[in-house]
Amino acid sequence: MLCYECGMGTYVITGANRGIGLELCRLATERGNSVVAVCRRSSPVLDGLGVRVEAGIDVTDGDSITKLAEGLADVDIDVLINNAGLLSHESLASLDVDAIRDQFEVNALGPLRVTAALAGRLSTGSKVGIVTSRMGSIADNSSGGAYGYRMSKAAVNAAGVSLARDLASRGIAVILLHPGYVRTGMTGGNGNVDPREAASDLLARIDELTVDTTGQFRHANGDLLPW
Repeated sequence: MLCYECGMGTYVITGANRGIGLELCRLATERGNSVVAVCRRSSPVLDGLGVRVEAGIDVTDGDSITKLAEGLADVDIDVLINNAGLLSHESLASLDVDAIRDQFEVNALGPLRVTAALAGRLSTGSKVGIVTSRMGSIADNSSGGAYGYRMSKAAVNAAGVSLARDLASRGIAVILLHPGYVRTGMTGGNGNVDPREAASDLLARIDELTVDTTGQFRHANGDLLPW
């Protein structure tokens, strides 16, 4: 269910041109939020939403993130959603260290870089959401494999908790969110949740986030997840 009472705030969303990011932009716009959609390349669908699009932004590139911060120097951010992500599947028998490194750059360092660069645009009451994965849970790993994705998501979970501690004194809350197994291009269209449903649940979790619950790792359905 959309929270139409949560309108008027400004949301900055990375990885916004497709999948979950696109639906986050769409739903936030529908409920009256001002949206800044951040992506490497825009798409006709994203352009059609009528949101502000900051294209040409690569979360792995320092100069690119500096460009984003400069472009948003006059924007007060109510919610920052770090959604950009990368998934590849490495097995022990076919270990691709370069692919693992790429996932660390996008999934772990990307959210940290973006949040640090935009921290000055956040204020008391602002929120930071990091779209992570339960595949980053060490306690929940029962199948192995997917080394780069699991490791990078575990790393961003650690970063998210540190961000929660560092930003708490400013009244800024942070949440780590698993969206579910979502049917997107990243999953090859496989999954049991549509992007719109996942986006709606993610926004609901961010809506209810407070500094009292900062630093939690939650499923989009609200369940607490093990580290």
